[in-house]
Amino acid sequence: MSTSLNNPELEQRAISVIRGLAMDAPQRANSGHPGTAMALAPLAHVLWTRVMNYDADAPDWPNRDRFVLSCGHASILLYSMLYLTGYGLTLDDLKAFRQFGSATPGHPEVHHTKGVEVTTGPLGQGFANAVGMSIAEHHLRARFGSELFDHYTYVLASDGDLMEGISHEAASLAGHLALGKLIVIYDDNRITIDGPTDLTLSDDTVKRFEAYGWNVDQVGEIADDLDALHAAVEQAKSVTERPTLIVLRSHIGFPSPNFTDDPRAHGSPLGPDEVARTKQLLGLPPEESFYVPDDVLAFYREAGRRGRSARERWEDLYAEIGGRREEIDACLSGRGLAGWDTKLPVWSVGESVATRQASRACLNAIVDVVPGLVAGGADLTENTGVKVNEPEPFSPANRKARQIYFGVREHGMGAAMNGMALHGGILPVGGTFFVFSDYMRAAVRLSALSRAKVIFSWTHDSVGLGEDGPTHQPIEHLAAMRAMPGLRVVRPADANETAMAWRIAIEFDGPTALILTRQNVPVLDGTAGAEGVLRGAYVLCEASTRVPNLILIGTGSEVAVCLEAAGMLEADGIATRVVSMPCWELFEEQDATYRASVLPPDVPALSVEAASTFGWSRWAQRSVGIDRFGTSAPGAEALQRLGISADNVVEEARSLLTGR
Repeated sequence: MSTSLNNPELEQRAISVIRGLAMDAPQRANSGHPGTAMALAPLAHVLWTRVMNYDADAPDWPNRDRFVLSCGHASILLYSMLYLTGYGLTLDDLKAFRQFGSATPGHPEVHHTKGVEVTTGPLGQGFANAVGMSIAEHHLRARFGSELFDHYTYVLASDGDLMEGISHEAASLAGHLALGKLIVIYDDNRITIDGPTDLTLSDDTVKRFEAYGWNVDQVGEIADDLDALHAAVEQAKSVTERPTLIVLRSHIGFPSPNFTDDPRAHGSPLGPDEVARTKQLLGLPPEESFYVPDDVLAFYREAGRRGRSARERWEDLYAEIGGRREEIDACLSGRGLAGWDTKLPVWSVGESVATRQASRACLNAIVDVVPGLVAGGADLTENTGVKVNEPEPFSPANRKARQIYFGVREHGMGAAMNGMALHGGILPVGGTFFVFSDYMRAAVRLSALSRAKVIFSWTHDSVGLGEDGPTHQPIEHLAAMRAMPGLRVVRPADANETAMAWRIAIEFDGPTALILTRQNVPVLDGTAGAEGVLRGAYVLCEASTRVPNLILIGTGSEVAVCLEAAGMLEADGIATRVVSMPCWELFEEQDATYRASVLPPDVPALSVEAASTFGWSRWAQRSVGIDRFGTSAPGAEALQRLGISADNVVEEARSLLTGR
C-alpha cells in the first residue's frame, strides 16, 4: 500500500498497535500466548499490507492467497489482523478472546471465524494442511488455467511445528512434489514452554529442509526490519520450482523488558504491570486497553481491500468461462455433475466381491462426473482401492493427474487431505489399512472439527484380513471413530451398499470414513439401490411373522453372517428380522418413528460385528463381537475361532431370548 510505504511512522505505530492487542487480549482472558504474536507483529504487518493478495470483503474468493497460522497458539495475532483489515471481527470480539461462544477461540477454527483458512492448534497440522493447499493450487492451475487459479500459500510455523513428526512427513512430500508457491516462515525464537529449545533440539533445520529439496533462506535477525522481511518474502515468491522455508530469528515477547526471550511469554499473560511497561516502550497509552487509533484502523482497512480489483477481475472472468463452468462449480463445491449417481455400478446377487474392490469400481465409475475427486494411498494404493485409472500420477511433470502417491505417510496424508478440501476445488480420497488410521487420527479429528469434506478409505477392516495378525487387525477402531463427533463412519455389507456409501460421502458436507473388507463378501439380495443405506440402517430381511421375535443387527461382512443365522433361527420357529446398519451416525439423525420401525424397542436385538462391542448397548441388548486382539490365521479361520459365525450367533440369540 502506498499509504504505508510512504509513512514509516504510521507503519511503526500500526505494529505497536498489533503488539498492544497481542498483550491485551490474553491479559483480559487471563489465558493465552502473547509472546509469539508480539514478536511476529512486523511480519504480519508486511504480509497483510505489502504481500498477500486478498480481499477482506470476500474472504472465500477462490483465488486469494492462503495464510496458515500453523502455530495456532498465537491466534491473537491472526485475530488482530482479521479485525484490523476488516474481515468482520470487532474490538468486542477481541475482548471476548477465549470466552464461551466468542468468534475468537483459543486456537483458530475454520468456518467459525471469517478469514481463518484451517483449524490449527495441534502443532504441525497447519504445516501439513498447507502442503495440501499447495497441491490443490497446483492441480487447479494446471486443469483450469492460471487466469483462474494462481496464488501463494503462506505459513507461519514454530519450533513445535517442526518438532512434530507430521512436519517431516509433509515437508518430505512437498519437496518431492516440488511445490513452488508454498512459503513457510519458520519463527526460530528458540523457546518452548519447557524452556529454551536446546533442552530438546539440536537439529540443523536448514540442512534438513535442503535435504527435502526445499529452497531455504536463513535471513537471521530481521524480525523488526520491514523492508528486509518484505524482500525475503518476495525472493521466496520468485522461486517457483520448489517450496521455500524462510528461517527467521525472532525474540519471543519483544519488546517486553522482562519477558523477551523468556519461556513465560510463550504461554501466559505478561501481567498488568509488564503490559503497562511494554506499552510505554511502544508509545501506547499504558492505561488504555485495546487501543486502536483511527488512522491506524483506516490504514489497515484500506489494506484489507488491496485485492479488490483483482477479485473483481477474477469474478468477471469466471462469469464468462462458458463450457467448463459446471465442471469448476462442481469442483469448488465438492459435488458431482447432475445425475452423477446414475454412473454408480450395480452388482448381481450371488457375486462375491471385496468391498474395497467395489469401492475402486465406484471411484472409477464416477471420477469423470465428480470432477473434484483426487485419490491417493499411503503406499497401499492398490490394496485400498484408491487407484484412479490414469496412466501417470500427480507429479512436477503432471499437475493435472488425479492420482497422488502419498508414500508411507498416513499422518501427513490425512492433514494434507484436510488442506486440499479446505482450499476448495478438490474432493480428496485417501486410503490405508483401517488399523493404520491410528497414525492419522489427529488429522481425522481435525477433519471432523473443521467439517472438511474428505473421504477416508480404510480397508482390511477386521480379523478377516487374515495372517498379518493382531498388529494389522483393527478391533477398537470402529468404536473409536464412531465416538468422534462429525465423522460419518460407513461400513457397507456388500458391493451394492458400497455404491450407496459413495452417495453418502459425495452428498455430505463433512468427512466420511468408508470401512471396507479385504476378503470377498457375497452380494446380498435387497442391497441394490437400497435407500435405507442413506438412512443409516434398514430392514434387509423381514421375519416370517409381522412382529419378529428377534432382530439381528449386522454391519459390513457380518450382515451375511446374520442372514445365515436368521435362516437357522427361522427354521427353529424363531421369527428373525435382519437389519443392516452401515452408519450409526445417519441412523441417529433419523426421526424416532423411523428408528422404531427398524428397531422396535420391545423386540430384543443382537448385534454382530467383528470388532469391539463397545457402544453397541445403544442399539442391542447383547452383542457378538471381538473384545480382544486378533490372531494370525487365515481370515475365515480367524473369524470362526473368534466367534464370528452363524452357529455362535444362533447360540447367543437363544441365550438372549431365554435370558441366560
